[in-house]
Amino acid sequence: MSTPALQRDRGTWERLSATVRPEGRAFIAGRPVAARDGGVFDDVSPIDGKVLCQVARCRAADVDAAVAAARTSFETGPWRRMEPKERKRILRRFAELIRADVDTLALLETRDVGKPIVNSVSVDVANCADCIEYYAEFADKLYDEVAPTGPNDLALVRREPLGVVGAIVPWNYPLIISTWKVGPALLTGNSVVLKPAEQSPLSAIRLGELACEAGVPPGTFNVVPGFGEEAGKALALHPEVDLITFTGSTEVGRLMLRYAAESNLKRVALECGGKTPQVVFADADLEAAAYGIAWGIYYNSGETCHAGSRLIVQESAKDALLAAIRRVTATITLGHPLDPATQMGALIDRPHMQRVLGFIDSGVADGARIALGGKRALEESGGFYVEATVLDGVRPDMKVAREEIFGPVLAVMTVRGESEAVRLANDTPYGLAAAVWTADMNVAHRVSSALRGGTVWVNSFDRSSMATPFGGFKLSGSGRDRSPHAIDKYCDLKTIWTAYR
Repeated sequence: MSTPALQRDRGTWERLSATVRPEGRAFIAGRPVAARDGGVFDDVSPIDGKVLCQVARCRAADVDAAVAAARTSFETGPWRRMEPKERKRILRRFAELIRADVDTLALLETRDVGKPIVNSVSVDVANCADCIEYYAEFADKLYDEVAPTGPNDLALVRREPLGVVGAIVPWNYPLIISTWKVGPALLTGNSVVLKPAEQSPLSAIRLGELACEAGVPPGTFNVVPGFGEEAGKALALHPEVDLITFTGSTEVGRLMLRYAAESNLKRVALECGGKTPQVVFADADLEAAAYGIAWGIYYNSGETCHAGSRLIVQESAKDALLAAIRRVTATITLGHPLDPATQMGALIDRPHMQRVLGFIDSGVADGARIALGGKRALEESGGFYVEATVLDGVRPDMKVAREEIFGPVLAVMTVRGESEAVRLANDTPYGLAAAVWTADMNVAHRVSSALRGGTVWVNSFDRSSMATPFGGFKLSGSGRDRSPHAIDKYCDLKTIWTAYR
């Protein structure tokens, strides 16, 4: 997206950044509003540890207002009653406005999250627009059904919107994951209340503004920034919310289920992270595997739910593979996110950086060896950076092999053969994704079938499309984002049975 944007140097991006004034207020009923009690919190940039702006600290009263606006829009507004072709036109206009606003959105995302500006432009903003456009095209292509009955009956099976959708999204891919939820929810005629992570609220607020500018009616798409235990909890407990769709930690995912049970038994869709295995056999193309493995754990500084954080390699190939991973990693530039040469940026905040460093210390204390990196970087910047790290000699019982680190840390384990590799790969409470690298397609078929993950890559990693569903097994959650399959959770089926004499 936007070739001129990708050709700018750091100085140009910094000058442009100085002109962007983030909107920190909530977006409710089609307009920016302060929190009802006037509360705010500091939004700190992980690039340099400096405050970007103050953001509305929404609480239960603000969530009540947003849900009331969404409910009123759903019950009395035009959106769900709109001709499908008109809804498609508005959603396509929304996608066009996202693309036209690439500079602002990319800068908001990079300054807020610490990811490289080239990724914000060409990946995050681009995929955000593509997602809205993808679902827009379904608006006049979804058919209801006629069930088979006797000659004197007509049974229609109608797909109807649920009502008010509460969407709670994480800080690692705010734009992309927000639109994975907002796109199909709006497509099917629902109203939405989006609660972004407190670490990354700015691009979500801007999305609300752009949606309204595109013609989405006021109240149909609302944004409530704030803390999880305040705004997020209030949204999940709200009796007028019909669905909570959540991406984040397993711990908070459990709370979503509890809140649904304690309120109105609202539906819950969860994507709760993973501990993805990269299984490499000795006959694999080790150079290709090394490239996929390095980028699979160091892209976005490892802050990716399906990051390939566990390397399970056949013993005889380990040394050669680790040497190749080091060569690839040497080409991945860690630096200032507004520098177009940077390929790996900052971690989200100081507590998370300290958590990642704590995992590294834990691995060493348990007997693992640092084969690469392992330290804080660019400390003089005031930001939160950690080197690309490899922990060798990891045992399956170690904390670094069991728990999601969510940082640029690769845990290396060895196996002798296929059955041991499958057993170790599946020895995790998560099941979001996996990969297998081998030249033997019989092995590839057997292992990919045996691995318990929502996505399994063969001789590749992190290839994706809006056409494929994304989600996981086990503690990685239930339900799917992306693809036509994501549409189902935002709808209910109604049977209308007519008897004739």
